[in-house]
Amino acid sequence: MSGYRKLSRTADQRKALLRNQVTALIYRGKIVTTEAKAKEVRKIAEGLIALAVKEKDNYETVTVTAKVARKDKDGKRVKEVVDGKKVTVYDEVQKEIKKDKPSRLHARRQMLKVLYPVTEVPKEAAGRKKNTKSVDLPAKLFDEIAPKYANRNGGYTRIVKIGQRRGDGALEVVLELV
Repeated sequence: MSGYRKLSRTADQRKALLRNQVTALIYRGKIVTTEAKAKEVRKIAEGLIALAVKEKDNYETVTVTAKVARKDKDGKRVKEVVDGKKVTVYDEVQKEIKKDKPSRLHARRQMLKVLYPVTEVPKEAAGRKKNTKSVDLPAKLFDEIAPKYANRNGGYTRIVKIGQRRGDGALEVVLELV
């Protein structure tokens, strides 16, 4: 007897499906799926959240000096002519960054093995590549989700049955973060 549900799929299809649903759950906070899939997704998601809760404060803050391109009011880089060539003007800026300690870095990499990259597209630019931004889901786990569950021992998700699907009669559920 296996320790997991096969979901009538080959191994690579099943892994892709579960990764996709876990990514959607972390990004959106809730998904609608069948009961069997929800129980499998729950195992993976709760493991990731537990990892984030364990490592949420395991970083040090470092101040670094960075060169940033100067921009005009339209958001375009400011250029000046030096020796007959146009050269971008840079300013030095002090920034504080979070530097992961080794165990948190390992946890981040474990999360990235499961989570797919997510790109956010603003509504007014739908269908265009301009103004899209990449969402850092491990950072969301560490900074937003983990502090909510810091004093909770497991049970980070909830499965609510919502009835049967119209097409095939499969039992549908809502899987959500508590």
